[in-house]
Amino acid sequence: MSVLNQASPSTVLSDAAATLRPSACPGLLRIVAARDGGICRIKLPGGELRAAQARAIAQASARYAAGVIELTNRANVQVRGVKRGEEAALIAALVAAGLGPIPATGAESAADRTVAENAADTGAANAASAEAGNAVDVARTLTAASNAADDVRNVMISPAAGRDPFALFDTQPLCAELLTMLQSDTRFAALSPKFALLLDGGERLASVDHPHDVWLAASQEADGVRFVFGLAGCPPEREMGNADSPSQSQHGGPFAPAEKARAGSTGALAAILPSQVPALARALLLTFLDLAAADATRMRHLLAAHCVDTLLHHAQRYLDFPLTQNAKLTNWHRGTSADASLRLGAHAQRVPETWHVGGQPPLGRLKADTLHGLAALSQQHGNGTLRLTPWQSVLLPDIATHTVPTVLSGLNELGLACEPAQAITRLIACAGSTGCAKGLADTKADALRLAVRLPAGVEVHLSGCSRSCAAAHCAPYTLLAAAAGLYDLYRRDGQPGFGQCVARQLTIGEAADMLERLARSNTDA
Repeated sequence: MSVLNQASPSTVLSDAAATLRPSACPGLLRIVAARDGGICRIKLPGGELRAAQARAIAQASARYAAGVIELTNRANVQVRGVKRGEEAALIAALVAAGLGPIPATGAESAADRTVAENAADTGAANAASAEAGNAVDVARTLTAASNAADDVRNVMISPAAGRDPFALFDTQPLCAELLTMLQSDTRFAALSPKFALLLDGGERLASVDHPHDVWLAASQEADGVRFVFGLAGCPPEREMGNADSPSQSQHGGPFAPAEKARAGSTGALAAILPSQVPALARALLLTFLDLAAADATRMRHLLAAHCVDTLLHHAQRYLDFPLTQNAKLTNWHRGTSADASLRLGAHAQRVPETWHVGGQPPLGRLKADTLHGLAALSQQHGNGTLRLTPWQSVLLPDIATHTVPTVLSGLNELGLACEPAQAITRLIACAGSTGCAKGLADTKADALRLAVRLPAGVEVHLSGCSRSCAAAHCAPYTLLAAAAGLYDLYRRDGQPGFGQCVARQLTIGEAADMLERLARSNTDA
């Protein structure tokens, strides 16, 4: 069974490509085996998915996999249960729908663009019916040219970028520029598939508890908007005890900011013009590649070996503007507090009489039919796109005021939760023992059982093993599987890991009782 948890590149991958990118991380062009079949991860630019592309994913998932689509905590999508022997056909259908990376050279023929656009606009019907032999040839060619480019498509922005009334800057164009740079420069092929950048425009709907190797955040200064940046962490918010800062529940529970900076991270280092963001990002990535040891895959590893001044001094050689650490930014924090609950329900956008409407599928999983339904809603009442969020939910942007009730009703009919009070929005769970060889318990089924008894305002992460794949942050409470149906309960205490262990070997019923007592004691305090 251990083989199932290793990277298992699809048979369509060339030997050269497989050798170039050894990794256990799934990708669009690298199917990784799991207990329930292959996993294909589709990285979405800025978390955006066109309705036609959503249909293509749904069709391909139903035909070549188990019909199960997962939303990830980096606002991406992954297809689970890919059938053995169908990897090439799945890849070809998704690439034809315009979901693949641009070629590593940055060049793409007009014919290729036309094929991709036409396939996406028609739901990739032609790709779905392609002969298996042709699919193998297409996938092999695309993999050899684009596997590395696919891995480095890791730039996160707010799902409400360009629409959030509180935003200081629309990060969408910068995101597109960074993604093109990452895919077009072959030097970045050496970056780990986990190496990631965050662009924070100052939105209220923002994930600011998700560590990134490089983060850049908009800041309102006297002479205009600047971007401050830091390494191996997140844009800092006001301290949790600050009277001006919302309570934990206002932040959407387990998605609340960390109480203190993570070890190995930096605060804000310097401020630059928005136009200088791409050049700075390039310089920092090249600095990492120049200085990092062979076994260093993340920026925190580089910071453990070199001081910040050394990194900035090295980055300066790639820049035509001065880059020096600014001591005045030591206590910098975001001017607007993030509120993850805004991912649910209807909220006004910057443009009057327009709204984004969001819902959360149970534990981040969709059936193919549900994704078809979401695509139809976005075309009938929105702008024909879906925005995926880092909280494993979906936003439909640009909804007119008079159609908001219809869209909310449609999301509910599709099985999505649209209210923060709904227990399922306060639970996250990994694939568990049904999908992962390392999982010790069926976390998905157990989370659904816990949802029935989850106390109000309590947020819990169920993890099948200590790797904590489903959560990029430390949740207020974690149930760590010890055996089938049994969990150790941890409470966040500001320390690394899951926090303090408060009880062991609990059944789901016993865990619900314990969480009720803990919640009551917190209220009484």
